[in-house]
This record gives sequence, C-alpha cells and structure tokens, in this order.
Amino acid sequence: MSATPSESPRAIAVIDIDGVLADVRHRLVHLDKRPKDWGSFFREAAKDLPLSEGIDAARRLAEVYEVVYLSGRPEHLRKDTLAWFRRHGVPEGELHLRPRNDFRPARDFKVSMLRRFNDRAPVALLVDDDALVLEAARSAGFDVLPATWMGAAPELHEAQEEEGRT
Repeated sequence: MSATPSESPRAIAVIDIDGVLADVRHRLVHLDKRPKDWGSFFREAAKDLPLSEGIDAARRLAEVYEVVYLSGRPEHLRKDTLAWFRRHGVPEGELHLRPRNDFRPARDFKVSMLRRFNDRAPVALLVDDDALVLEAARSAGFDVLPATWMGAAPELHEAQEEEGRT
C-alpha cells in the first residue's frame, strides 16, 4: 500500500500469532520431551484453536491501522498459517515469519523487524504474549499491548527466548 505524496502512510499494528491469535497449548507437549519434537510441534499448528480475544483485537486494530503479522514461526509454515487465518476470519495483513536458520531470541528477531517496519510507516503498537519481547520493544521506543489471554506457557517462552524456534 503506497501513500500519495500528500498523504502519510497508515500507522502499523504488529500482531504476534502463537499465544495471541492461536492457542498453542495442545502442542506444548512436544516441547516437554528431550530432545524436543519440533517436527510434531510445528505440524500441529494447523490444528490450533483461535483465541477469540486475539482475533477480536486484530479486527478492531485493522479498522484503524495497517495490520502486519509477525511471528517467530518458521517460514515453512506460511501456507498453513495463511489457511488458518482464512479459516478463522483473521483480518488481511502482511505475514512475516522467522527466516530459515534464524535462531535469535524472539525479542531480538522481533525488535529488528519492528525497526524495519518503522522505516516505511510508524509502528503504532505491538501485540505480543512474550514478556521479554514486550520489554525489548518498549525499550526500543515502541508501544505495546500485552496479550495475556492465553495464560502462561513456560515451554513456549523457552522455545521463543532460549531456542529461537517460534
């Protein structure tokens, strides 16, 4: 979407997926094992139930902002993620997933992406469930909305921040 010379680009609302739009709790059992079963964890993403609070927030934000979805999910889940979005009525928006072989902590990956988005239009808000991502985004000067509706999931936190896997 391009702005005309006299018009500023729409501000961006950046929304995470796992733990914000999608309930991943049914897949966390695959992260309790040693070694972790990443293949099964990601294969079951298509079966995630929607988190109504997150979907409603995305719909409300889409009325005001350009919506961009930013997830630590691996790029190979793009097709499944887009199908899941259609199935659950997630508003349209760009989808950015973790590039192959990028295992940085979620906070580093996401803040670098927020800065990239901010170069094209102001980032108005980040909606995320990871406290360390939220803290890093705040420290980098971005406004945040903590997504607390799924509840705590220590296995997911470890996957995001210690292993850079989602």
